[in-house]
Amino acid sequence: MNGETDLTSDSDVTARAEPMPSAEFLLDSRAVMAAVETVIDGKREAVEIATTVLLAEGHLLLEDVPGVGKTMLAKALARAVDCSVSRIQFTPDLLPADITGVSIYNQAERRFEFKPGPVFANIVIGDEINRASPKTQSALLESMEEGQVSVDGATYGLPVPFTVIATQNPIEMEGTYALPEAQRDRFMARISMGYPDAANEAAMLRNREGGSPLDVLKPVVTLERLGRMIATVRSVFVSPAVEHYAVAIAAATRVDRDLRLGASPRATLQLVRAAKARAALDGRDFVLPDDIDALAVPVLAHRLVTTRAAAGSNPLGVEALAEITARIVAATPVPLGASGPA
Repeated sequence: MNGETDLTSDSDVTARAEPMPSAEFLLDSRAVMAAVETVIDGKREAVEIATTVLLAEGHLLLEDVPGVGKTMLAKALARAVDCSVSRIQFTPDLLPADITGVSIYNQAERRFEFKPGPVFANIVIGDEINRASPKTQSALLESMEEGQVSVDGATYGLPVPFTVIATQNPIEMEGTYALPEAQRDRFMARISMGYPDAANEAAMLRNREGGSPLDVLKPVVTLERLGRMIATVRSVFVSPAVEHYAVAIAAATRVDRDLRLGASPRATLQLVRAAKARAALDGRDFVLPDDIDALAVPVLAHRLVTTRAAAGSNPLGVEALAEITARIVAATPVPLGASGPA
């Protein structure tokens, strides 16, 4: 079998969706964030970026130590939207076919039938993605970039919208495989949850005395309305000046003395897409340089590779990458005319 097969009935939900008025968009987006915040205490910024990535049609990498709510955030965001959701627990023995699906021979009909894997969902939660082998990790490359899966010479379209929310622990190295640059570049943004402050940790204890808030979380937005929200983000205006500003920041990472690998053109594209979502969440139909500035670190830093000297004592250079990205943004002049639409 050759060619492309669509296994989903909602594959064109965003293609045919109409943008919604700003007031409707803000009402729905705030409802989603409020629903997630009933589960995640005191992490407004993380919730906002996760929502931004979802509306910008990107993928999110949650990287932090165990027990700070990475998987809980992914599950809460998935449950806040009435769409198909699947969860993949990455382990060393997981095979690519366990993710994408496999062709099985039907003896009665004397033909092979494709059995879709868990990647065929609107939101895919990948728990501890760095525990799978590089071969298995690479099974997501085509899915995350092209929204499709190729198996046995046939190509199958994934549901639209399609978002991967993956978690990983950057501290525990035993039994893990670091994500290669090509894999990290597929993620629109990377964020860390961090420990809650004392007040929010105490609130968490009270809120979970009778069970997990996740158990009672109900969808607040339908798949059709999510499609319209995504269409609204797509319609946000980006001026040439703002585009040049994003390009200048990306270009600066490619020549910085502390970096061995700068931001790719894909990174520039995703930075602008994320900025459009942030603008819409702020009630604007145009992108400002402030949107680019606010998202530069979560969108760009994880794609960069530091020199050995710049990484210092941090083996992954995570903190150094954030500092270098912030320095580059601060040093990049804002073009004239980038403050708003003409």
